Amino acid sequence: MSWNEVQGRLAEALRADRPGSGTEHVLISIPSMNLSSTLLKHYVDRLPAMEHRYLLGVCTLARLPECEIVLVCSSSPAPEVVEYHLATLPETVRDDCRRRFHLVSVDDDSPRGLTAKLLDRPDLVDQIRERVAGRPAYIDPWNVTDDELRLAEALDVPVNGTSPELWRLGGKSVGRRMFRQAGVPVAEGAEDVRCPDDVLAAVEEIRRCRPEAPGVVVKIDDSAAGDGNRVLRFGPGVDVRGLVDGLSPQYLEDLEDGGIVEELVSGTPFSSPSVQADLVPDGPPRVLSTHEQVLGGEDGQVYLGCRFPADDEYAAELGALGLASAQRLADSGALGRISVDFAVGREPGGAARVCALEVNLRKGGTTHPFTALRHLVPGHYDVEAARWVTRDGTHRFYEATDNLVNASWLGREPREVVESIHSAGLDFDHASGTGVVLHMLSGLAIDGRMGLIAFGTSREHAANLFADAATALRH
Repeated sequence: MSWNEVQGRLAEALRADRPGSGTEHVLISIPSMNLSSTLLKHYVDRLPAMEHRYLLGVCTLARLPECEIVLVCSSSPAPEVVEYHLATLPETVRDDCRRRFHLVSVDDDSPRGLTAKLLDRPDLVDQIRERVAGRPAYIDPWNVTDDELRLAEALDVPVNGTSPELWRLGGKSVGRRMFRQAGVPVAEGAEDVRCPDDVLAAVEEIRRCRPEAPGVVVKIDDSAAGDGNRVLRFGPGVDVRGLVDGLSPQYLEDLEDGGIVEELVSGTPFSSPSVQADLVPDGPPRVLSTHEQVLGGEDGQVYLGCRFPADDEYAAELGALGLASAQRLADSGALGRISVDFAVGREPGGAARVCALEVNLRKGGTTHPFTALRHLVPGHYDVEAARWVTRDGTHRFYEATDNLVNASWLGREPREVVESIHSAGLDFDHASGTGVVLHMLSGLAIDGRMGLIAFGTSREHAANLFADAATALRH
């Protein structure tokens, strides 16, 4: 059966995947980070742990009793890690959820996309097909490449994501043009930059239009997680040509395929929020959330964590701009989970200046904590009020990170950190809908890294729970 014929069943599968559908169905979760070979090599040691973030999807089973989940991963998490995630569910449904959760490990930690590894294992593909058994099903990918299309055809199951034929919609240059067409403001900059002279010309124009700009960011069109970004800061006596000449030969080679240069948005305070939306085949786009992204790394361009929701001052504006972007993408044929990253700085008069930065036609760092929220504390995101409203009308907030790291934790057993949270009385509590949920526990064996989500009834409550959990883990 052709790809288009298979995709034609996506709407049916997604309708089955809604609370109260009454239709048995299968969700095939494949957190395959199909990125450039350079990025995959950079993350190779951490890939298995990053895939295990999607164990948080176990929460889905408590809210959707007709759903079965197949989670594919490069290597199996320890049994106690799986049991920890099941233990975050209400005790009354744990056994049933355990029955409906299935792990498929390809036992391959090489720096390749997970889907490519799975396709090398026809025995496992057959196993997943047998699990589906003709029921409505869909593949829930991290992003979509030709590998995911091949898998869809092999399984005869649609993919909830944008076809790789449209991958350029997520490129930095195309994204800037799309924002302008949708009436979404962008930072001063230039698209389709391919060489040092292009970078210099863009810098000159940015400095002419925004003389107060403290610098620029050069971005590779096809990059993710800030790894394709290079910050060039201006200052007294700074030779811009020297800054550009300082870009590595490998970076300049990657830039030949296309990139952008844009103003380094600044201000006090400065923030980098994002919007998540779902694009479905049988309805309008829907804004799911806004977040404040926590960035780090040498140039402050690497995602470390997030806070939900975004700041009250501009969160409603973000929601409207995110919806306009999502509608434009949907009109172009995009599907599945998308996010839009923004920068917010301060103008001289003190007003917030919101600028769209880029589109992500994939999951990201805000996806898995939001998954935990929507299934552990069911409710909906009120875009205008910028609040998660639970079934009883109360609100929830959270702080989350994938990068709680300490060299002394290397080799620490997952059960030890779970016990630390339990002893401190910080476990997630279903009665109150608050508390701490851990994830990425496999990272402890790799570099002493793990993830944490703290759910509270206010921003302050969530922040305090997060800080208390970090303190408990250090002792």
